[in-house]
Amino acid sequence: MTSRWYFDFISPYSYLQWRKLRGGPLQEHAIAPVPILFAAVLDAIGNRGPAEIPGKREFAYRHILWRARRDGVPLRFPPAHPFNPLAALRLCIAAGSTVEAIDAVFDWIWAQGNAGDSVLALAPVIERLGLRAAAVSDPPVKSALQGNTRAAIEAGVFGVPTLAVGDHHFWGDDAHEFAMAALRQPDLLDDPEMRRLGSLPVGIKRG
Repeated sequence: MTSRWYFDFISPYSYLQWRKLRGGPLQEHAIAPVPILFAAVLDAIGNRGPAEIPGKREFAYRHILWRARRDGVPLRFPPAHPFNPLAALRLCIAAGSTVEAIDAVFDWIWAQGNAGDSVLALAPVIERLGLRAAAVSDPPVKSALQGNTRAAIEAGVFGVPTLAVGDHHFWGDDAHEFAMAALRQPDLLDDPEMRRLGSLPVGIKRG
């Protein structure tokens, strides 16, 4: 069974789930991390991110901080959010999307609270990973991010983080335990009620 973890550094929820995945599940279940551009996913499905909705934004930020403190996870929001994550995503890909690279970028932005919206802002991370700044702008790196994002949209990904277990998508850090259960029990979604929910009709039509 192929498992992929779609994420974007713009997402604090991706950061929270990464802290759970990197310590064992990533290797145990051979999960492939896939950096994607969340904004492109939102554009494709005609939706807005939670940080773009007043009221929801403030609640979400405080809830994320509360959860991090509860779980003992270091978290400090970067200077501005949402921010442009292209440089961070391309840096990750240029470094091979390794655990070390993902760790370094997440730590810089979400544990330390630094800006991650430009090559200049990410210079210490680039140096730490032993890369040249120009690598972030290499055409193959840009193409890889575009390909990752396009494949995610075609697969039906609608948010980040998403853990894809075969053809099933588990969206959000709060679905982490559900996703782990599905990895341990491949037939979890095969019982009659789970199957029925997959084809439940919509009862209200808008417009």
